Amino acid sequence: MCQNPNETVNSNTLGRVVTINYLLGNLGKDYSKTVGVVDLGGGSVQMAYAISETEAAMAPKATDGDDPYVKEMFLRGRKYYLYVHSYLHYGLLAARAEILKVSDDADNPCILSGYDGSYKYGGKSFRATSSPSGATFGGIWNGGGGDGQKNLFVASFFFDRAAEAGFADPNSPVAIVRPADFEDAAKQACQTKLENAKSTFSKIEEGNLPYICMDLVYQYTLLVDGFGIYPWQEITLVKKVKYDDALVEAAWPLGKRHRSCICCVTTPVSSLTHLKSRGTRSHQDFVAEYCHHDDQKLLSG
Repeated sequence: MCQNPNETVNSNTLGRVVTINYLLGNLGKDYSKTVGVVDLGGGSVQMAYAISETEAAMAPKATDGDDPYVKEMFLRGRKYYLYVHSYLHYGLLAARAEILKVSDDADNPCILSGYDGSYKYGGKSFRATSSPSGATFGGIWNGGGGDGQKNLFVASFFFDRAAEAGFADPNSPVAIVRPADFEDAAKQACQTKLENAKSTFSKIEEGNLPYICMDLVYQYTLLVDGFGIYPWQEITLVKKVKYDDALVEAAWPLGKRHRSCICCVTTPVSSLTHLKSRGTRSHQDFVAEYCHHDDQKLLSG
C-alpha cells in the first residue's frame, strides 16, 4: 500500500501536472508532448512542467530544507524530469499586499480611480487609495523553459480574472488565450473609474473591483516577466479537464487528491476511474514598470 508523501505545496502541484497529463493521454510520450501547469492561488503561484535531461542536469542545488527543483519519475514506461516549484508570496492576494506595501501609505495608481479604502491580508491592513492622475499600463531558477513549457495549462485566479474581464467564457471548461489578452484587459481596467467599473466588469465581485487593474497587471507581468512566456504564445486557461466523456475539476484538490497515486509508480491507472462520475456532476518591482502616474492615460501504468 502506498504511503502518502508529505503534504507540501510542491507535492500537490506535482500531483496536478501528472494527473492532468494522464487525463489528456500524454503520459508515455516525449516530454515535449506534455503540458505544463501554472496555478495562481491566493498566497503563492505554482509551476510544474517536464524538462529535458540536459536542462535537469543544469538545475541548481536546492538549499537546505527546500525541495529539489527537479523530480525524476517513471510514468507509463518513460522517464520524466519534472520541474516543480511554488513561489511563495506571489499569489494574487499576497501580491496585492506586496504592491500596496511599496506605496507606503501613498496613493496607488493601480487602484481604480475613485476608491479610498484599505486592503487586509495576513492580519495586516494596507492603505488602498487611488491616484488622482489615474494609471496606464505599459533569483529563482525557472526550469530553463524549453519544449515542456510550450503547452501550458493555467488555472485558478488566471481563469477567474479572465472570465470576469470578459475574454474567457466562464461557462466553458477551457479557454485559449494569450498573455497579451491580460495586457489588453488591464489597459481598459486601469482607465476605468470605480463608479463605472460595475457596469464595465459586471461579473466581478464588489470586493475585488478596486483591484482589477492591479490584478490584471500582475497576472500579465507574472506570465511574461516572471515565467518568460512570450506575450503572443497561446496558453490554455483551464477550469475542468476532459476525460473520456467527463469533465474533471482542474483546481487545487486535483493535485492533493492524487498525490498518493504518484508515490508508487505501480499504481494502476484504473484508480482514477472514479473521477469520471465526479466530473460529470458537476512581485513588486516589475509592477512599478507598468502601473505609473500618467496624466494622459502526470500518473503511471
